[in-house]
Amino acid sequence: MKQLTKAEEEIMHVLWQLEKANVKEVINELPEPKPAYNTVSTIIRILENKGFVDYEKQGKGHIYFPLLKKQEYSNQSINNLVDNYFQGSFKSMVSFFVKKNDVDLKDMETILKDINKTNQ
Repeated sequence: MKQLTKAEEEIMHVLWQLEKANVKEVINELPEPKPAYNTVSTIIRILENKGFVDYEKQGKGHIYFPLLKKQEYSNQSINNLVDNYFQGSFKSMVSFFVKKNDVDLKDMETILKDINKTNQ
């Protein structure tokens, strides 16, 4: 799967949230300062070429929608992070974040309980 630029990811987050939208609706959801219409339109076309977005015609315009679920992209991004920065070791990644973010034992126990609930 291709990785997205920061701008492309920002647009995808809006499309995941809205599920379907035209360019103007996407722009309305973006933070200030709002990018130009042509900029957003170009990014959406790039996303379309990368296979992340498709459209249906509506009148003279297009309604865009994501082809990839947010969860699928998140999983792939995390796997890339682990592979590229932690030599494929989730244990190393968790250890890194625990040390860098001063996670205490109580928080770790809560996280493990949540993981165990999800796996049951």
